[in-house]
Amino acid sequence: MTVIERLRDKANSLPLQPGVYIMKNAEGEVIYVGKSKRLKNRVSSYFTGTHRQLKTARMVSLVRDFDYIVCTSEIEALTLENTLIKKHTPKYNIRLKDAKSYPYIRVTGGEYPRLTVTRERGEGGRYFGPYQSAAAAYTALETVLKIFALPTCRRVFPRDIGRERPCIYRDMGRCIAPCAGSVSPEEYRALVRSAEGVLGGNIRETKERLTAEMLELSDRLEFERAAAVRNSISAIERLADKQKVVADTRVMRDVFALYTDEVSAVLGVLTVRSGALVGKGEFVLSHNDLSGEDDALSLIVDYYDRAGTPPREVMLGFEISEDNRALLSEYLSVLAERKVEVKIPERGDGRALCAMALENAAEAARQTRLEGERDNKGLARLSELLGLAEIPERIEAYDISNIGDESITASMVVCVNGKLKKSDYRSFTVRKNEGRDDYASMREALSRRLSHIGDGTLSLGERPDLILLDGGEGHVSAVLPILREMELDIPVFGMVKDDYHKTRAITDGKTEISIAREMGAYTFVYNLQEEAHRFAYKNTSGAKRRTLTHSSLEKIKGVGPSRARILLRTLTLDKIKRASPDELAAIDGISASVAAAVYEYFQGERKEKK
Repeated sequence: MTVIERLRDKANSLPLQPGVYIMKNAEGEVIYVGKSKRLKNRVSSYFTGTHRQLKTARMVSLVRDFDYIVCTSEIEALTLENTLIKKHTPKYNIRLKDAKSYPYIRVTGGEYPRLTVTRERGEGGRYFGPYQSAAAAYTALETVLKIFALPTCRRVFPRDIGRERPCIYRDMGRCIAPCAGSVSPEEYRALVRSAEGVLGGNIRETKERLTAEMLELSDRLEFERAAAVRNSISAIERLADKQKVVADTRVMRDVFALYTDEVSAVLGVLTVRSGALVGKGEFVLSHNDLSGEDDALSLIVDYYDRAGTPPREVMLGFEISEDNRALLSEYLSVLAERKVEVKIPERGDGRALCAMALENAAEAARQTRLEGERDNKGLARLSELLGLAEIPERIEAYDISNIGDESITASMVVCVNGKLKKSDYRSFTVRKNEGRDDYASMREALSRRLSHIGDGTLSLGERPDLILLDGGEGHVSAVLPILREMELDIPVFGMVKDDYHKTRAITDGKTEISIAREMGAYTFVYNLQEEAHRFAYKNTSGAKRRTLTHSSLEKIKGVGPSRARILLRTLTLDKIKRASPDELAAIDGISASVAAAVYEYFQGERKEKK
């Protein structure tokens, strides 16, 4: 029985109930997580016939087994699917870029909350975003801090209240100066809540609340504080004037559009708060990432998983089934803890906004394509010079780095479609260390790396379209037999440097191809070679530092690798050298006799230096 037949039989035995399925490769790694209203129908469809989508076909070809979890409802399945995707980050699940790539504004908790820009969403605090760039996030942060005169310094409250004189920002009216002790925690938190309202786009509600507060303060004859609130209201009004009003001031909605062409797919988002267009964003994906409306649904779920609470209304500029629309509405309602409507408008303001979101998504795709074309000119010329049949999609460049006769590493840097893909970088510690033999080191590294092709391992399981080695004819000649033994038809070239350590030519092991006058190709190869060298040196230096640190301790009688690790987990090497016997003996796992030996060893070193 073939693998597909076995998987098909297993799928046909599944129940016709909602649930989540988990696809695994030969190593047992999770490569895809999906959900279905009817598990049997969905999972069995993967193992019958051919697939029109390339991404799906590739995923199915790697599946060797699958698990499944039966759920009581489709909304439970969608929630579980999202949780498992976050846990396993499967290769074939479509997601927005890593959350770390997008900046947020975080509002901390406590008596005196602070507003900061961060790229990581953790537990605690409130998050606003994601913003498309750090500049956009800092601009938004600066705006609200200025409007509400919130502190921008690094002082910590209430710890630093009264410790120092207020800075010049208080005199300028730019800060309420909690450091002076004249602002209560309640008053401070009220300003932060107003700032959160503006960041969340609820300008109308924030303005109404501040107006009521101003009138109350005036009634209590607190005219100075009332004037400060009045200034905040004026600043909010100026901010609102700059924003494009697109609907009734009570409208709070997000608008999504999905643009696809032969190269890319872009999810466009417009953010409407209090009837004004307050933000937009475009998330660029590969065209091959999309394989159906379930992927579009996953993108929106992923967006709100990162962006936070959805508004009361979400509009889609593309079609999804009635069932999926109801499912998305239910999921977002649970997330927001109130009703969230999901609509596909056919006319009016909503339709116009969908068209605007689509237009912006199309423009983002165009700019991405132009940028790619600019970056790929050098790659295209290099392919022409090397006589390649087509432009290589995945290029791997290798460099050997060593310090002395130990700590030898080989670096692998990866370039996909003309862009460095750092998540695919790998480093190989050379095991058969026979001194400085770059050829042997390169052979070992390439043998280990190429043995993974097709095994489903992330990065290493991918087949390179071009291999570039830092070195000349000898390096190429050392590696070519390995490819022949493995029956791999992958072009291999060496990157030859001149006397000034600059790339001057490419060699196939017999003939040199000059690229010195080919600026596009030269720049592309030079940058790739320098990146390989940087990555190799970084790894070798780290390995060498660890070796030197451990070896200096392991020279001491009674200190082996285990005790060296214990010492270094507690103190730095410099502090170990200066520690007293009692301080060393206080470390768990270090006896008094070992502590005395360490102390005496470094005391002896100091005497020798004198």
